[in-house]
Amino acid sequence: MRSGPDERPLRTQWPSGSRVAALACVTVLSTLSTTNALAGITGVCPDGSFFVVQEASEIPCKGGKRVEPSDLPPIRPEYLPRPYMWSIYKQNADPNNPYNLVDSAKQVRQLQNGGMPQGETAGAGPAPAIAQQRTGPVKSAPPLRSVGPTDLGLTDGELRDLFKIIELSQQSAPAEFVKQTADGREALRITFAHAASFEARMHDSWSAAGAAGANPVLLFSGVSKRSETFQATFTVTQGPLAVQIDATDPHQLGILQGHLGKLARDEVVLGYIVLPAKMDLSRPVDVYWDDRHISAQF
Repeated sequence: MRSGPDERPLRTQWPSGSRVAALACVTVLSTLSTTNALAGITGVCPDGSFFVVQEASEIPCKGGKRVEPSDLPPIRPEYLPRPYMWSIYKQNADPNNPYNLVDSAKQVRQLQNGGMPQGETAGAGPAPAIAQQRTGPVKSAPPLRSVGPTDLGLTDGELRDLFKIIELSQQSAPAEFVKQTADGREALRITFAHAASFEARMHDSWSAAGAAGANPVLLFSGVSKRSETFQATFTVTQGPLAVQIDATDPHQLGILQGHLGKLARDEVVLGYIVLPAKMDLSRPVDVYWDDRHISAQF
């Protein structure tokens, strides 16, 4: 119907109550669609990884289980993010890395042919010393040295007390790795703790040897519940600071009781690691052991 020149266009009039109901429906639908868009879909893939997507077609795995965000299970340590530089170090240090296999193969061939490994010469004597400057040799501070229980004057009773300190510290500052068997039973437990008294004893020992240092020291213990191999492949990071503990370097790791390597059932190991002087144990640090990771504040 068309209106004349002097007529106004026809307009449908909604009753006031109906108009309010219509606006309410539009608002609810708009809110629901916005909430669904923001919530998305959460779930778990068969490999143990999580996904958060907006549509079912974006689920990145076959057979993924949809789970409410509040019902997602804890993330296993191997799925936690790792610092980029730590991942790069592990790749570079991997003996199965083709880059490293090339050099290893060359050395094997040289040994099979009766030669010496690359970088060595048969019958070669020690490398000549660098000529000293006229002002005399540069004297460097003596390095930190490995300290054993005898050097620290530790008795068997005090060693047992250190084990207890590590165990009791877990109540206020938990820091431990637990390796489990395929059926979920505990196989090996590695626990860390900071003991100010032990650290002070280490500093006194270094000072007595002429190598004063204020490096933080962490105690660690290992307890095997079955025959297991334990290697102290620890990496500790804090912000930009990172240290890959070299278990063969006595300045970085020491064993107070027991040994590394093959452990029998119910065998224990007690040791310590020396961290960079600038690390602050009152702030959180990240500790890595193989493919496991914990964050702790000592």
